[in-house]
Amino acid sequence: MSIFRRPDYTSEVTQFIDQLKAKKPTLEAEQRAGRSLLWDKNLNLAAQADYSDARVAQQPYVYGTDNHSNSQ
Repeated sequence: MSIFRRPDYTSEVTQFIDQLKAKKPTLEAEQRAGRSLLWDKNLNLAAQADYSDARVAQQPYVYGTDNHSNSQ
């Protein structure tokens, strides 16, 4: 062991999270279940391709173009 080594530091936030996990051991599993409800979805690649093919390119300057009926 080096004489210059400092004791291991843990921040207050890390201590809080460790205490929270100790009090509620199912916390990480609940977080994963919540994530799967909103984010972990199977993508329909055919629909993604259709969406990208149907996309209309935006003009470089969208304000005051000749294509708008309200332009002056």
